[in-house]
Amino acid sequence: MEKCSVNLEQIYREFYQPIHRYLIRFVGRKEAEDLAQDVFIRAGQSLDAFRHEAQVSTWLYRIATNIAIDRMRQPNFQRETDCLPMEPELAGDGQSLENEALRRATNECIRGVIDSLPENYRVPLILSELQGLPNQQIADVLGLSVDVVKVRLHRGKARLRQELRNQCQFSRDDRNELTCDPKRMSDES
Repeated sequence: MEKCSVNLEQIYREFYQPIHRYLIRFVGRKEAEDLAQDVFIRAGQSLDAFRHEAQVSTWLYRIATNIAIDRMRQPNFQRETDCLPMEPELAGDGQSLENEALRRATNECIRGVIDSLPENYRVPLILSELQGLPNQQIADVLGLSVDVVKVRLHRGKARLRQELRNQCQFSRDDRNELTCDPKRMSDES
């Protein structure tokens, strides 16, 4: 089999941001930087063995997923609730700051529900809905069949909908934008 040359520097430039963003969604901002570096260190160490049977992105997501799952299984792991940096509003008025705060609160509420899903549903959902990977690539990343990925996505979305109903109070703000707050124990009775 002929080996194609793959340049780690080029791979790093092209894939660092998507991998870093994926890890932020998976383990939180605090852990993501170190884990992203670990992904590219591992990739560099095994670059000679890469046989191009999968896309480079699939290979990197698989490394990132394994590293993230290993980290989450460590007893000292604690995930942050504020997981994704929000884009700052360009206008400097109070309305923009209020909107950003509402978006952050909604993100944190929904993110908490996603984080509570079992790993076998959470990982495919993150890869599909947040990273935009197609089912075949998710199957390759996770080492599953496409049919299993489809089932997990379907069940994961159903479980997510149910948990959002159970754990979140949705409403609309004065601009008719959807907002979300965690339900208090007294709200459930």
